Amino acid sequence: MRAAGGLLDESGAEGLTLRAAARRAGVSHAAPYRHFASREALLAEVAREGFARLGAALRDAAPRGGRAVAEEYVRFALSQPQRFRLMFAAGPTSIDGARWREVMQEVTRAFAPAFSGLAPEQDAQRGAAAAWALVHGLAQLMLDGRVGPPASDPDARQRFVGEVLGAVRFAVRARPARSATAGLAPLPTTDRAP
Repeated sequence: MRAAGGLLDESGAEGLTLRAAARRAGVSHAAPYRHFASREALLAEVAREGFARLGAALRDAAPRGGRAVAEEYVRFALSQPQRFRLMFAAGPTSIDGARWREVMQEVTRAFAPAFSGLAPEQDAQRGAAAAWALVHGLAQLMLDGRVGPPASDPDARQRFVGEVLGAVRFAVRARPARSATAGLAPLPTTDRAP
């Protein structure tokens, strides 16, 4: 998996083959077939590993609030563009429906604390979905070179992400905070970005 990740980072999914991963790992060309039935199986596993990494990063950022989660999502995409692209690629490497639902729930859980003061619970889920759509779109547009500074200026890109996310305002109705046992902090009633 480490060899496959390195190849992916260097040459994208097109350059990632079982043979190339075996060569990079220093094992026989047949060795990867003990773990992966095909190139598509290897790509799917690399994508699943990416979602696990992204989920962990978002969980770590969640205590700092929704904006920190959003910034971490974009940071992950910009720091691992080939893996991020693979994670959301369509076709034979795409994750099956059951796994995709798990991924969606994981990302939604990471964004949900920023919307936890909303009631009913469905509003928090919709808010989390809206936040995910926003940051995923921003990440994809930046990866495609459609918005923001060039990849050669990472500091300017980070500032740009902060400025874009800072410009977002969410209209939030004042609601009583949910029970502490729910494990989610109440959302401030100001119009600050999450």
